[in-house]
Amino acid sequence: MGRILGIDYGLKRTGIATTDPMKIIASPLTTVPTKEIFDFLTDYCSKEPVERFVIGMPKNLRNEDTHATAAVTKFINKLKKLFPDVGINEVDERFTSKIAFSAMVEGGMKKKDRRNKANIDKVSAAVILQSYLDCNPSF
Repeated sequence: MGRILGIDYGLKRTGIATTDPMKIIASPLTTVPTKEIFDFLTDYCSKEPVERFVIGMPKNLRNEDTHATAAVTKFINKLKKLFPDVGINEVDERFTSKIAFSAMVEGGMKKKDRRNKANIDKVSAAVILQSYLDCNPSF
């Protein structure tokens, strides 16, 4: 049994969040340049047991694919090959950036820090992961 990682995959940056050991609460972990994501995940998984990846799947308001959906699908396929023993779930990521921004405001984050897109990405990953945890109370 390991942690669950939430991933907000982006073409430039990828936000990462993780659960606590009891898998109750999602917390932002970091933001990684997308070109380095597989190196980061390989390193992280060698140090920390990971049982599942939860990835935000981009859809538009009509529940149709967006310009980013193909890139996320390609990412998931490579993830399956690199980590065949780790489960993968997709979560609807619509509105996660807006929810993340609101959470940062409510949490008292300074305006300068809220402008940093890397912060939005890792908080979005936490929103994606917490959404999964809330909908799946027992794994």
